[in-house]
Amino acid sequence: MHQVSSTNSAQKVCRLLRVLSTPQPLRLTDICAGSGLDRATALRLIETLVSEGFVQRDAITKCYSLGDEALVLGMAMQGRDHIRDRARPSLVRLAALSGDTLLLSTRHGLESVCIDREFGSFPIRANYLDVGSRRPLGAGAGSLALLAWLPNSEVEAILKLLQPALKKRYPRITPDLLRTEIAQARERGYAMLLDVVVDQMGGIGVPILGADGKPIGAISIAALTQRITTRLSMLVPALKRAGQELSEHYAQREAA
Repeated sequence: MHQVSSTNSAQKVCRLLRVLSTPQPLRLTDICAGSGLDRATALRLIETLVSEGFVQRDAITKCYSLGDEALVLGMAMQGRDHIRDRARPSLVRLAALSGDTLLLSTRHGLESVCIDREFGSFPIRANYLDVGSRRPLGAGAGSLALLAWLPNSEVEAILKLLQPALKKRYPRITPDLLRTEIAQARERGYAMLLDVVVDQMGGIGVPILGADGKPIGAISIAALTQRITTRLSMLVPALKRAGQELSEHYAQREAA
């Protein structure tokens, strides 16, 4: 939960919109819990957002979701050199190669956000992570890749802040486990988590690095654990190649 005691109204609105940027409509109780706002403040701001078209309320379920004006803001991003557009061909190629689910994630504070997804042909899909879904950093292979390639001091600061969220939502994922997985990821050049987020499911992920060497995104493959472990020799080189190509693009763009 966010601490908002000293924030202004604009920051509170931003936090409400961030909480609402999920595929599922949310109850007011959930919005308050996610934003750290009290019920009266949240309701007052949400009513304004509803009147302006940025949020909509379902009259039957009483749940809230983003409105058409929020969609217009998202459409305004089209045509720019956005990482989603840049990475989409890689997602399509890797989904066709692996037959499994490809995910593109970016970091937002202490969370990773799934911003694109491509299904492969295999009938059992990793469809538990929708576009717009948020997870604590480290909860998933792509999310772990976003964390693992940060500087050590930043990793340690994040792990301390993440502990309550991980304990509540992902009790199998502890700071000590993440430290071990981070060390292994750096050594082998890719992150891997198996059977800790969802039973019998796993993933491998690589970072997309910016010119400063820090992750600006991550590509990951999510599949049945057995499909991951028995095909690493095929999946890992293809995934690494995609991450390297995208990293080189952003490094060259900064240098230009």
